Amino acid sequence: MADTGLRRLLDWRALLVLGIANILGAGVYVMTGTAAAQFAGPAVTVSFALAGFACVLVGLCYAELAAAMPVSGSSYSYCREALGLGPAWALGWLLFLEFSVAASLLAVGFAGYLGSLLAGFGLPLPEAVSTPLVRASLEHGHIVLSRGAGANLVAALAVLAAGGILALGISRSSLANTILVVVKVAVLAGFIAIGATAVDPANWTPFVPANEGGFTYGWEGVVRAASLLFFAFLGFETVSTAAAETRDPQRDVPIGILGALIACTLLYVATGIVLTGLVPFRELGVPDPIALAVDRIGWPGFAVLIKIGALAGLGSVLLANAFGHSRVCYAMARDGLLPDVLTHVHARRGSLWKANLILAAIAAFNAAVLPIAVMADIISFGVAFMFVVVAVSLIRLRGTRPDLERRFRVPLGGPTIGGVWFGVVPVVAILASVAMVVPVALDILGQARRGDWLPALLLGGYALVGWLMYRYYGRERALARDARARAP
Repeated sequence: MADTGLRRLLDWRALLVLGIANILGAGVYVMTGTAAAQFAGPAVTVSFALAGFACVLVGLCYAELAAAMPVSGSSYSYCREALGLGPAWALGWLLFLEFSVAASLLAVGFAGYLGSLLAGFGLPLPEAVSTPLVRASLEHGHIVLSRGAGANLVAALAVLAAGGILALGISRSSLANTILVVVKVAVLAGFIAIGATAVDPANWTPFVPANEGGFTYGWEGVVRAASLLFFAFLGFETVSTAAAETRDPQRDVPIGILGALIACTLLYVATGIVLTGLVPFRELGVPDPIALAVDRIGWPGFAVLIKIGALAGLGSVLLANAFGHSRVCYAMARDGLLPDVLTHVHARRGSLWKANLILAAIAAFNAAVLPIAVMADIISFGVAFMFVVVAVSLIRLRGTRPDLERRFRVPLGGPTIGGVWFGVVPVVAILASVAMVVPVALDILGQARRGDWLPALLLGGYALVGWLMYRYYGRERALARDARARAP
């Protein structure tokens, strides 16, 4: 295996922590409230289960690919090997978007919980520095966008802080992640245990509220909420990006991916049950729904503890997300598709410090400007496409690279038709991912028809910039590097 310059310091325990750190954050601390208030009601727990099932299928595909090709870059590298340069660029460009916007969304949630904590001490954050430039509200069953009066500078600073910690080096960031993960899991378990004693069962009725038009409630809303929550399981992608820094990737990466997915799905469902039992679902459309819920319990000291735990949880996800983002960019830049500055490894700390700081600056701008609803839809759209490509890559590599060592294989097998292996798991993973993205696409088109063009323009503009970069910058550089690598 080629020497990447990155150090092999991680084992399965570190990967499990990394996965939980990146999964157990935005979905439970931020998006549970939005998904319940705008789409699913108390049935948000069913939405979590649907999204988790789809992600476990995709996670099995990731586990086999990561074990067979333990390289930095994750799905980008798998796609490059299986489908070629063009599709790999498209996927990598989407990955860049997903990690960047995910960091921004997490930071917005972090700012919400910090504001709630400080307000409890009589120190509320001014709206001018804690709310985004673009705001989203639910009106007549639809999301309506409007201009705010400030910019979320608190969220921007949170992103920059995470990038700075990663720039200091992997060993320090891994220690910080471990501490934060222990804190947030313990506090979340406390919320579930104590909150369960204070729920009002009347808040769970009706479990699936009647549809009010479009994807607002009803089973349509349950599926729409699942598509919104799909990205909340993106943490296992970060585990696979760390394969090149793992001591025994063929064994450790599958354990890290599947273990993190199963643990976090169970915690998501349990938290959704308690959250919607404490607060009527229509009131949960805030950046800090768990903070709102613990305030209803009436234990001020416990509420402070939970909010601190939420900040720890979101902080750990910010660190893990920044780690994954820099590793994907490292792989793409190494191939010539992105500027070489993203490959610079600090000689003493072993970190991709320039990449960490540059990527943090980009995410900080998004955090200051965009609302949660817009960011979540953009992420979910890209994640579903990415997962489809990963499953297709596994199907193709089974035929084109039978020589790869596969100590882990997806279960259930599958038929071979016309020389192509159609595994049950990757095929169902493709269908599940498509099912997740259809409601998002329909909703974005519906918003455009009503005059809210921002989500569609962001996706379309980003796709255009990506095509221009590939056509006039990355493609020739990548082909030239491939030619030099093949030269005797």
